[in-house]
Amino acid sequence: MSLNTYGHLFRVTTWGESHGPALGATIDGCPPGVAITSADIQTWLDKRKPGQNKYTTQRREADEVDILSGTFEDITTGTPIQLMIKNTDQRSKDYGDIAEKFRPGHADITYWQKYGIRDYRGGGRSSARETAARVAAGGVARAALAHIAPNVQITGYMVAMGEHDINRANFDWDQIEQNPFWTPDAHAAENWATYLDGLRKSGSSVGAIIEVTIRNCPPGLGAPVYGKLDTDLAAAMMSINAVKGVEIGEGMAAARLTGEANADEISMGPNGPEYASNHAGGILGGISTGQDIAVRFAVKPTSSILTTRKTITKSGENTEIITKGRHDPCVGIRAVPVAEAMAAAVVLDHLLLDRGQTGGERGKIG
Repeated sequence: MSLNTYGHLFRVTTWGESHGPALGATIDGCPPGVAITSADIQTWLDKRKPGQNKYTTQRREADEVDILSGTFEDITTGTPIQLMIKNTDQRSKDYGDIAEKFRPGHADITYWQKYGIRDYRGGGRSSARETAARVAAGGVARAALAHIAPNVQITGYMVAMGEHDINRANFDWDQIEQNPFWTPDAHAAENWATYLDGLRKSGSSVGAIIEVTIRNCPPGLGAPVYGKLDTDLAAAMMSINAVKGVEIGEGMAAARLTGEANADEISMGPNGPEYASNHAGGILGGISTGQDIAVRFAVKPTSSILTTRKTITKSGENTEIITKGRHDPCVGIRAVPVAEAMAAAVVLDHLLLDRGQTGGERGKIG
């Protein structure tokens, strides 16, 4: 299985399976001189780890990360960084019933069709457990960003759960970390708690929409035609488990606007160009404008549910299946820190690319 690496200059390769002894990431291209400790990375892993409340899988993993290489006296050396997270709470027996069956909505059938072999214990490599390695790598990316672009802020949050949207009028950045759904709308969080509790108890699940805002991103990141910043951001988000759609700025809604409504008018301000709106989501022609970058993506409902579903066996027989085990009733909740990590890696990668190509030089305005 190839293609387990993402990034151009800041390159991350993740490895490991859901029920293997460990998983982790190998990072190549991190700049030297970045202060980083395992505790710095742990801060971000603690946001993602399972079992923190009743709205996520009850698998109990400490998700403690070890830095095995690439640092000396807690400073990056520029050599490959190896991160490892041990699995400690596997219950492989929960998956014995599906060894010969394909779970609807899962990658079981496509992995089998492609490779002729699959690790049915929790989905193996296709499990959302793999994202712990991404969050660890994102912790390194954040440390590097703090070193070379300290004003950049990356914040993810949930804006919809099923058919229930937040009220943008209630948007409060300070609320995001005050509720289990990472939502900026405190009133929505209260309603979602009741809604998801009912789904959880019934053994069902629901999808979600996550938004990531990148603030204080400098203009000039990204390049035409195949090196667009939004191309890499979209690919990064789409690579996250269960994501089925990604949009930048106005996204799909832009198709319903006129040219007058969609164009972000520009005026000269005291510190440079100013935009009257941000339908473009902070990116024009694949290059950052200096506005907030807005990325949104849709996460499908968790496919592991307790409702009996029709399926087939490896031998081609029709049968039924109930997926046992410990699963998220809304996997979108734990997708928030994963999305932040992927955004951090992409922004850092493009900062390094820009530094290598232009040296940070910019066209003068005014």
